[in-house]
Amino acid sequence: MNITHLEHVFVALLIQIVLLPFANARVTGAIAVAILLGREIAQHEYRLGIQRGWEWGETLPVGMFEGVWRGWTLDSVLDVLLPALACTIVATAIKVIKAKRRN
Repeated sequence: MNITHLEHVFVALLIQIVLLPFANARVTGAIAVAILLGREIAQHEYRLGIQRGWEWGETLPVGMFEGVWRGWTLDSVLDVLLPALACTIVATAIKVIKAKRRN
């Protein structure tokens, strides 16, 4: 685990908390994780393009969905998995707190 994993967790939780007034915790957590997942997929597409000789201004030589299934490392998996886990914990905690308030 490195500092980028903690940064991704912090960003995801920040997004989740900022969006809480507009939707429930599960939805806001899903939005935060989707943003980070999209970022990781884009990074994989650019990495694949650079490996294939791509330069700025050219069409990226990467197939549709290729960034989804190719180029993942443990580091990039943790960049999505740890924020997803953190957002799930926050959403569960909010649900439990709201349930206790009702009783």
